[in-house]
Amino acid sequence: MKNPQLYMERCLQLAQLGLGYVSPNPIVGAVLVRDYRIIGEGYHQKLGGAHAEVNCINSVSPEDKALIPLSTLFVSLEPCSHFGKTPPCTDYILMHGIRQVVIACSDSSAKVNGKGIQILRDAGVEVIEHVLEEEAQWLNRRFFTNCALQRPHIVIKWAETADGFIGSRMQRTKISSIHTDPMVHQWRSQEDAIWVGYQTALVDNPRLNVRFAIGKNPIRIVFDRDCTLPPSLHLFDQTQDTIVFNTIKSTSKPNLTYLKIDPENYVQQIIDNLESFDISSILVEGGTQLITKLFDMNAWDEARIIHSPMTLDQGIQAPQLPSQHQMIEAYTSSPDRISIYKNLDR
Repeated sequence: MKNPQLYMERCLQLAQLGLGYVSPNPIVGAVLVRDYRIIGEGYHQKLGGAHAEVNCINSVSPEDKALIPLSTLFVSLEPCSHFGKTPPCTDYILMHGIRQVVIACSDSSAKVNGKGIQILRDAGVEVIEHVLEEEAQWLNRRFFTNCALQRPHIVIKWAETADGFIGSRMQRTKISSIHTDPMVHQWRSQEDAIWVGYQTALVDNPRLNVRFAIGKNPIRIVFDRDCTLPPSLHLFDQTQDTIVFNTIKSTSKPNLTYLKIDPENYVQQIIDNLESFDISSILVEGGTQLITKLFDMNAWDEARIIHSPMTLDQGIQAPQLPSQHQMIEAYTSSPDRISIYKNLDR
């Protein structure tokens, strides 16, 4: 087929629509093509719901149903081959007689890891791989981090002034512009959890929710060693799931969980505990002390820096990116500049 990249690009566009709604599953898009015409498309819309391939095949109009076995299925990730919350997608593909499947990248999870491709090939299906593979792997970077490192994908974000400060000492200071807030809140909606340090929680009293964008609120995370943060903080308002790691107690009430951990290596302990909450990605919003610990541990995957034109002259120094970074994107959200980096060790 000519221009398979064109149809795979559409798969990636569709997959993106599931970001924030299907974790810890990967985001996946699929299109069904006959004679260079898309006759069906779909994506994985919600956790526990039908996968992209099923939604795609089911979307075909009645007048085009007869074309399904004559069509090529494009899918951004290797079809699953196991029973989970839904039956295997390989079974659904074979049941509909599809004889050609084009895949962007394989699924490296233990439950799949090539089995889906092999099942299709063993059944006589022509499988074409590696179409827009790098783009598809980047799109599902959260999922692949979980598979490779058995921990959440960690995105670190901060805003800094033109003279290199992240905030004033013991005083709430807004660095980024209000015009950048919708973008930041969209970032929040795309990750499972949001993590702040003790001082950030105490001084800034953040809500850590999604108010200026469309999407779900992330799980809030904080380490309150001796449970001394004031209960009047927004963190404790029980309006969204919140986990307070501490050294005193393990208790829970609606939307508020206290989990006792050992203070030794508390950052690593928090990361290790997040799998039990099905948290596959985290947005870390400061402060400098927490971010620096994560950098020192090399426990980070992306960094997103908002550069403001304002100056403070004094305050809390902004974190310093580790040497093993690469800028992958830069753009303007006037008057701020945004720089996106990835960890080259990944």
